[in-house]
Amino acid sequence: MINTLKSTRLLTSSVSPSPSSLLPLSLSLREMAVLKVMCLFLYALMMHDAQKANGAFSAETQKMMDEANKNGPYVGLVIPNLFEMNPLLQSPSFTSSNFTIDFAGIISKKSQSYIVFPLSLCLLVFSSSHGCFQGRRFRFGTIAEKEVILVMTGLGMINAGITTQLLLSLFNIEGVVHYGTAGNLNPSLRIGDVTIPQYWSHTGLWNWQRYGQGPDDELALEEDGDYTREIGYLKFANYTANVTNCINYDNLLNNAWYQPEEIFPIDGTPEEREHIFWVPVDTRYFEISKRLEGLELERCLNETTCLSKTPKVATVLRGTSASIFVANIAYRSFIYGKFNVTALDMESASVALICHQQRVPFIAFRALSGGVSAESSDAAKFISLAAKNSVTVVVEFIKQLSANQALIKSFPPEE
Repeated sequence: MINTLKSTRLLTSSVSPSPSSLLPLSLSLREMAVLKVMCLFLYALMMHDAQKANGAFSAETQKMMDEANKNGPYVGLVIPNLFEMNPLLQSPSFTSSNFTIDFAGIISKKSQSYIVFPLSLCLLVFSSSHGCFQGRRFRFGTIAEKEVILVMTGLGMINAGITTQLLLSLFNIEGVVHYGTAGNLNPSLRIGDVTIPQYWSHTGLWNWQRYGQGPDDELALEEDGDYTREIGYLKFANYTANVTNCINYDNLLNNAWYQPEEIFPIDGTPEEREHIFWVPVDTRYFEISKRLEGLELERCLNETTCLSKTPKVATVLRGTSASIFVANIAYRSFIYGKFNVTALDMESASVALICHQQRVPFIAFRALSGGVSAESSDAAKFISLAAKNSVTVVVEFIKQLSANQALIKSFPPEE
């Protein structure tokens, strides 16, 4: 070991000095020995993961996936959280096949149903090993004789996007149905109502303008086509509070301009970006969903705890998402006034964007659990009722979907 290190020192000292070549000279023999062991360990780890990557799935898991896909195509049900999934698992309309495939960062010795997700790739996605061991479970079953796969995403846009892409990449999916609860921005709707937006946007992508510049000033990188002023902006000075005896006032936070997403459709040119802000749901799915507007929904949690009015199903123009929980009334009012948005959540736009790029039919159902109505203070109390109502609508939609395959085929394919 010492001879090797001496040779390394001689070789290093014989070349022109640079910051990288001078670094070993500052280490002791003991430190370099430790460094070499660490390098060998990292090299072995990389080679181990490379071997895993060459065969992404175990033979048993691949066989299970192949068998599962023979029973497809499936409708993928993408669900944010367990409290929204459990009402469906408990619904008499859902028949479980008692078959699951778990997606994880390691192979479980207790189960042969785990998909191997190479650690090196996982680290690139999650930036830490912690996320690599938070798996995804794909549950198989039927609703009204329609084959379905249920998968929970977890909170936020990134979780929803990763889970949706996994679903579409691994399984034979004919369409995606997303459901859950959402905040309400529309004063004409109430807690427990289930909304079906025709369009979704991501309102968490901003170009935050420097102080001193305004609407007439070009944004940074706007000239290159990276950013735009076409969608609109939030002026923070308009929401300054407790200002007295002052006609003109400003805010150092200045303006935040909303931006469209960069997308790369599966049928587009690789690395040639497109932009989109309002992502449409599938036209055929939306037409079928209009038939649900008279559906009877639950009003009461129990015999003594009820909403003042029976909830309803409503098709609406727009919903929006961002990885931000918005309890702020001023911002809720701004978003509603600016974009005419009804449902506000943290996942739907991500699912919509993935499906749009993959050209897979998509629709989302969001039950309102809080917002601008007089009952909004009861959001926590009635959130389980809202989740149950969203499941009621989803189940009925799947039934309609199963019964109207001819109608779906009569529509021209989505562009």
